[in-house]
Amino acid sequence: MSDKPDLKIYTDGACWGNPGPGGWAAILINRGHKKEISGAEPQTTNNRMEITAALEALKALKQPSVVHLFTDSSYLVNAATAWLPGWKARGWRRKDGVLLNADLWQELDRVMAEHQISWKWVKGHAGNRYNELADELANEAIRKLKL
Repeated sequence: MSDKPDLKIYTDGACWGNPGPGGWAAILINRGHKKEISGAEPQTTNNRMEITAALEALKALKQPSVVHLFTDSSYLVNAATAWLPGWKARGWRRKDGVLLNADLWQELDRVMAEHQISWKWVKGHAGNRYNELADELANEAIRKLKL
């Protein structure tokens, strides 16, 4: 058994237009305690917001942890679990050329190394309580930005 904190994180990103104003959110759950974080950018893409949600959630952890990260972004799960090593080996490029969001992938790679992470895909807008809450918080962050 690990002496590291063991927690669940639910993340989501949203974008009104793609590109357009976007928001991200994460819910960190540890031993029944829940912390919600979110933010927004005036001009971005949905993929950037999905990555940012995971990145900001992991950066919010105060120590190395065992993390069960839930997201409705198959792009994020596939990248973090399968594609990232290849991109890194090619100097942060895809086989066919430019890697979009390389800045975020590089930072996420650095932060991921501090934790033991299991990535889990959940179907979006399908009644998962915390996935729905993350979506609401991401969209609320956009609304606040637009005020």
